[in-house]
Amino acid sequence: MTQPRDLIPHLRFYADLGVNGFSRDASWRERGDAGQVSGSRRPEGLPYDSTQTPERPASDAPGDQGTALVALRDEIGDCTRCILHTLGRRQVVFGAGNPAADLMFVGEAPGADEDLQGVPFVGRAGQLLTKIIAAINLTRDEVYIANVIKCRPPGNRNPEPLEVATCSPFLQRQIDAIQPKVIVALGTFAAQMLLQTKTPISRLRGHVHEFRDGIKVIPTFHPSFLLRNKQNRAMYRDVWEDLKKARAILDAPN
Repeated sequence: MTQPRDLIPHLRFYADLGVNGFSRDASWRERGDAGQVSGSRRPEGLPYDSTQTPERPASDAPGDQGTALVALRDEIGDCTRCILHTLGRRQVVFGAGNPAADLMFVGEAPGADEDLQGVPFVGRAGQLLTKIIAAINLTRDEVYIANVIKCRPPGNRNPEPLEVATCSPFLQRQIDAIQPKVIVALGTFAAQMLLQTKTPISRLRGHVHEFRDGIKVIPTFHPSFLLRNKQNRAMYRDVWEDLKKARAILDAPN
């Protein structure tokens, strides 16, 4: 049984985000007003089967999205297209989540935990991302998570331009297959690649940007950056404001 003291870190996290209340009333998830994030909206179609291996999306996933992702993963294979496969990476980290997701998160590249497990965002930063997703009444199985780079750079260094040029087209094709309404770009690297800009994340965040095919891009700070700057609680609140923008777009009438 969860003890009250075990809840304290979680309550502090939500307080840092600016969440100021909770309720055990199930209908609370369905309510919303101009100042609150409204209830959960599961993407259309069946939920993604989280028991399937994330490296190979289920072939019976919703609609054509799942089929396209399976084909893309097969095409990538045990990729040797850039130098990263010679620099100690264990495996390709393709992506995970709901192929029919309306909300997609894009990070930079896998870290050590991701390289070991073959799943994006499973380390400390991933645990924080899971909490951030939960704060807008969604789960990891309801969104899709991927990175610009599919293999871990040695020492978690920044990807080189040639690595980006080689790998980023696969992310573009993931986006084409999923067709999310909103992409949350986690950190400078992802935001700048998606928006084709050199503008720093501090200036990109706080705004809704246009991608293609009507997809919105919302840049925000990377969870790893938040963990490295724990004392700057204003950054957590900034992320909360960015995620509320994403939730509002998801909840808006088509």
